[in-house]
Amino acid sequence: MPSKSLRQPPANYQCPYQHCCPHLQGLSTEFVFAEYQNSHEEHLDHWKARDELNELLEQMRGYTQALEAQNAELKAKLTALHRRQFKANRKQPPASARPPERRKRGAPMGHPAWQRPKPAHIDQTRIVAAPQVCPHCNGTDLTPIAEIKVHLQEDIVLAPRPQVTCFKHHQAFCAHCRRPVIQAADGEMLNCPIGPTTKALAVFLRYGMRVPYRKVQELFGVLFGMRFVPASAMSFDRTATLKGQPLYEDLKEKLRVALSANADETGWRQDGINHYLWYAGNEQLALYHIDRHRSAEAAQLMLGENFAGVLTTDGYAAYNAVNAKERQTCLAHLIRYCNEIRQEILLKAPRFQDPQALEFVDELAGLFKNACAQGGKLRTGKISPTTALGNRRGFYRKLGTICSRPLQDEKALILQRRLTDEHKDKPRLFTFLKYPNLQPTNNQAERSLRGMVIFRKICMGTRSPSGSHTHSVLPSLLLTAQRQGRHPLGFLETLFGAKTQTAQAALYNDSS
Repeated sequence: MPSKSLRQPPANYQCPYQHCCPHLQGLSTEFVFAEYQNSHEEHLDHWKARDELNELLEQMRGYTQALEAQNAELKAKLTALHRRQFKANRKQPPASARPPERRKRGAPMGHPAWQRPKPAHIDQTRIVAAPQVCPHCNGTDLTPIAEIKVHLQEDIVLAPRPQVTCFKHHQAFCAHCRRPVIQAADGEMLNCPIGPTTKALAVFLRYGMRVPYRKVQELFGVLFGMRFVPASAMSFDRTATLKGQPLYEDLKEKLRVALSANADETGWRQDGINHYLWYAGNEQLALYHIDRHRSAEAAQLMLGENFAGVLTTDGYAAYNAVNAKERQTCLAHLIRYCNEIRQEILLKAPRFQDPQALEFVDELAGLFKNACAQGGKLRTGKISPTTALGNRRGFYRKLGTICSRPLQDEKALILQRRLTDEHKDKPRLFTFLKYPNLQPTNNQAERSLRGMVIFRKICMGTRSPSGSHTHSVLPSLLLTAQRQGRHPLGFLETLFGAKTQTAQAALYNDSS
């Protein structure tokens, strides 16, 4: 039903109750209307302020949640770092629990026994008479028997004094030099009162056995009667470094054209200043270098600007400067990183945990472990190279599936981007499945650095650039000789007493 239209007042009409309306309890209509307008505007301002306060409150809630998440993440990182540095004590089992059965010490059952090989020669024979008194019961009722018991015993012979050799040189006059000249005999070091065998053994004790200089001096004095000051032992090292410098440069050139190499670096101290000890090598060669910087220039100094082989490293970006033919990222580092991310996620409160990130790191660690197992089968010949290449393509397909899920955890997200980037680790993950002799981890470099790390703890670093250079050259030559099947002591004797070409032949099985 249509509503009736309101009746309009006539023109020029003025209400007689405009200033005193009986329906408004005698109030003026103008006053009431003005108050209504003011109250309405105040009501609008109140709702506007309320909306602004609600918006600010929502912002503060979001900021508080972000701070709580950041606080939980930092606490998890701190706890994980503390657990890695300080391992917790093992929990003692309750007294009522049955103690676990422990295997007896020694080789497992059925393992072939180890026996000392019989000596190849006998230097002297001593006849020992039968005893007159039993050594067990002190009885004297003993009857001699015809059977003879043979006992072989090896021992060392300590020389009571050093061997002194007098070299009498016949001289010849050189018309060009205008002076008489002589030549060195075999095993002679001209103008040196100490021979090459002593120097070689001193250097081997220092860099092969990691014995301090003063202990080297004491050992020679006690065992051989050869006396010198600790500074002389240091001069032996400098002489060996000078003679071995051409071999060190040749070793560097050989490594740059090797088919494969592992590289890593660790900290070093020179005169109290932080330096870095770099390593690069393989199963045949070893090269150390102490540098002030941990930069790409130091990596290029060892491996060159265009490395011809396959380079295995961790995720450090400085090795990108060597432009290796192919790269292999250490899968052990990635597996360890996945476990660290998982540990940090579980240390957070349940409402801050990302279940997708947990599944991501678990599946990723399992993928890398499976790939390492396939690499082991390839190296032992259990699978063919063709099968390994097929598995490699399958691993990349599975990696794409694992990395396709959305993640919220920051560290897991960084790892996901790193593994899916074509310019970072993605093409370097499964290179070892293309080469039967390539390892999927960088353990070879870490094992090679372990001895130098122990040496660093003993000597507390070096004091001068010349000392750092010596600690780069001599360990490189000694470890290379060992990997070539040569004893470092024999190589050092040749290095001190022969020419560079002869020393090079003593260092390598094939000096070419």
